[in-house]
Amino acid sequence: MQMKNKYDVIIVGSGHAGSEAAIAAAYLGANVLIITSDITKIAQMSCNPAIGGIAKGQIVREIDALGGYTGIITDKSTIQFRMLNRSKGPAMWSPRAQCDRMIYSAQWRAIIETTKNLYIWQDSVKRLIINKDHVEGVITELGTTFFASSIILTTGTFLNGIIHIGKNSIQGGRLGDMAINGLSDQLKEYGIQVERMKTGTPPRIDIRSINIKNFDQQSGDENPERFSFLPILSVVQEKKKQRPCYIVYTSNKTHEILKKGFSDSPLFSGRIKGIGPRYCPSIEDKLRIFENKEKHQLFLEPEGWETNEYYLQGFSSSLPINIQIEALKTIEGFEDVHIFRPGYAIEYDFFPPTQLFHSLESKTISGLFFAGQVNGTTGYEEAAAQGIIAGVNAYLKLKNKPCFVLKRDQAYIGVLVDDLVTKGVDEPYRMFTSRAENRILLRQDNADVRLTEISYKLGLASEERMKIISQKSSTILELTNFLENESAKPENVNNYLTNIGSSIIFQKRKWSELLTRPFVELDKLLLIVPRETNNKIIQIINKLNEIDENSAKEIIKSVEIAIKYKGYIFREKTLAEKLMRLDYVQIPKNFSFKEIESLSIEARQKLMKIKPSSIGQASRIPGVSPSDISVLLMYFGR
Repeated sequence: MQMKNKYDVIIVGSGHAGSEAAIAAAYLGANVLIITSDITKIAQMSCNPAIGGIAKGQIVREIDALGGYTGIITDKSTIQFRMLNRSKGPAMWSPRAQCDRMIYSAQWRAIIETTKNLYIWQDSVKRLIINKDHVEGVITELGTTFFASSIILTTGTFLNGIIHIGKNSIQGGRLGDMAINGLSDQLKEYGIQVERMKTGTPPRIDIRSINIKNFDQQSGDENPERFSFLPILSVVQEKKKQRPCYIVYTSNKTHEILKKGFSDSPLFSGRIKGIGPRYCPSIEDKLRIFENKEKHQLFLEPEGWETNEYYLQGFSSSLPINIQIEALKTIEGFEDVHIFRPGYAIEYDFFPPTQLFHSLESKTISGLFFAGQVNGTTGYEEAAAQGIIAGVNAYLKLKNKPCFVLKRDQAYIGVLVDDLVTKGVDEPYRMFTSRAENRILLRQDNADVRLTEISYKLGLASEERMKIISQKSSTILELTNFLENESAKPENVNNYLTNIGSSIIFQKRKWSELLTRPFVELDKLLLIVPRETNNKIIQIINKLNEIDENSAKEIIKSVEIAIKYKGYIFREKTLAEKLMRLDYVQIPKNFSFKEIESLSIEARQKLMKIKPSSIGQASRIPGVSPSDISVLLMYFGR
């Protein structure tokens, strides 16, 4: 039988962006081909073996709410779960999971191999087939030609990748994998801007060679939660055990040895031209930036359930191997350290994302989409988010349907994409809660409420997810109405209030009013609501008991947050609605801003470069002032 060579969508690369893109497009109905250089490394955790973290955890929950798989596969491979920032407000709570990196990749491959309409080809793409300004297919290193109407580039760090360790530099997309050469040069010929970035990774430690008895242990949460909104137990919830991480510190002696290698550092010698990540610097960068600091905190993180390999978070380095080992031996407990592989820096090509529409399609080449690190981002979560957006839009383009765009007040994913295409990047982009002006609206607990119905109407989120969110929303509404309309008597609550150090009441008070007090928790209030006199609460409790324990806890917590932070939420919604009105004032495609002489010169230059699709987007471009926006509003008749 002759091999198929015509598809609807081709995904170049099978990392986190490529995997989410492929499944999204295939689930919607497209015939999809993933081309990957190594079928055994699908969604490989090339850097740290963890998913989530500050703002990143919110992104993963949003991907899950949309019907993506990063959250599900994280739950299946978790070895430790922690909810970060519990001591802060709920807008800051961020789930994070250590994962078994081998199980994680294997689970992704299993999902991809069993997804209808989705096929895999092991090879590397050498060139794109471009007819005028539209992409039509790819030519691989093996000489095979595949055709498609939409192509998504998710090549990570592989484009002209160069690995640096001391004075040694080798071509590679990551240690042990070949780089992809030629694609960047071809895209340059079509007017696409190409620049360089740099990232790095630390040495991997053999835990058997380490004395851990004096290390500070960092354990998972006593009651671990999960990422997915689906009613399934995560692996740590099933096993009822987790693997700990450990905290260690460098010393002045460590720093002295590391500085001995600075003369051979590709970072300081100028051999590395790419821009590195500010928020995840190499150990040598830390010594330069914080030269007076006597020690730096490091984290020993397990790479799986059964392996002795540990990731040394915070010790990313491109120094010579002998310097890395000598410096490691000065850390207490590391005197006899053995490493599986050294740390290294990797430099690679990326495409400044201001060249993209919000759909992540190229403004220059129709049908060509970009997702992941090729857009200047860093992190599995940011890549996966872009993947699902690109996958959906690649399918919608086939059907000549409007593109799928999430707004900044709808999702962190909306903030991510808008930041990339509107502001661009001058360093590897990493998501933080501070980047979202509506973060009290964009909490991790309500991602499904915000996004699942939108995704279901699109055809991506499943019937099962829609049923779950419908039940959740109705229960939230019933419980909220009860708390706001029913009152507690003094004899119901005064013992509880006294126990938590809150003042007692002398007459009836609405349950919601009590809930706004400090230290009052809804799950505790529900235990003291009289059952015998109120059928409403009995019905609500019965509903909560019918669903799984995790979902019930999430509903209770969501209601509590909504009531406690009602004023903040209302104010933020009102402000978001005002700001988003400008997004509905459209700017014609390819409009020439040179015609508007009353704009500042800087604004004209920035607007011509970015080519915003709305005045809202124009208002978020650095260098475009409020007075420039007023001019645009007057020009477009508003």
